[in-house]
Amino acid sequence: MGMASAAIACGGGEWGYSGAKGPDRWGYLKPEWAMCRDGKNQTPIDIVPNYQVRFMSALVTNYRVPGNLVTNKGTTIQVDFPEGNYMRVGQKKFYLRQVHFHSPSENHLNGKSFPLEAHFVHSDVDGNLAVLGVFYEEGAANPGLETIWRAMPRKRGESRALPRGGFAPNSIVPASRQYIYFNGSLTTPPCTEGVGFHILTETQTISAAQTRAFFDLMGGPTNRPLQPVNARRIISSK
Repeated sequence: MGMASAAIACGGGEWGYSGAKGPDRWGYLKPEWAMCRDGKNQTPIDIVPNYQVRFMSALVTNYRVPGNLVTNKGTTIQVDFPEGNYMRVGQKKFYLRQVHFHSPSENHLNGKSFPLEAHFVHSDVDGNLAVLGVFYEEGAANPGLETIWRAMPRKRGESRALPRGGFAPNSIVPASRQYIYFNGSLTTPPCTEGVGFHILTETQTISAAQTRAFFDLMGGPTNRPLQPVNARRIISSK
């Protein structure tokens, strides 16, 4: 999907989450990654709503087409989707391209971190990006995640077909579509801004064993540190 698939969820050895290629160095590794250093609307953030509206634009998902390919990006595990799934926010329609994961969560919610966060990455017909974010709290094992976890390739760059029937995206999304909105950025280089984040307020669960399996496969944390909110509005309903 161009920007989203190449930039939101890939590593390629050019950057990482620690050491000389870690987050505090991203903005210096390449000139085109300067936004990681200089941006004013960067993600992730501690999501503490500071602006309330009576009604949020309705968020509706139509996720009927299963994902069929899971890839080890080295910095995350990613599932790609064929055409056919979309998210509608008000009158705006965004098409689902992929979902990938961060452990621990990149964003926090009212100061709280979570064991896992999923980013469902969408784009509209003009290439504008929108992310649906889901938090997972420690608890019961998550059957939807287990479908992916069982197929996760062990090696960076390796892809594997998901079992017959594929992966149903709705299986790891909570029932409620209540969300908090803020304007943010890609959370990996080049940290491009103008990405709309829609963070669901209802969570799902993940078992400690599932979290550990992902964490161990990735070889450590896969979350960018929190970024300043600056003058942004973090919008929730009253």
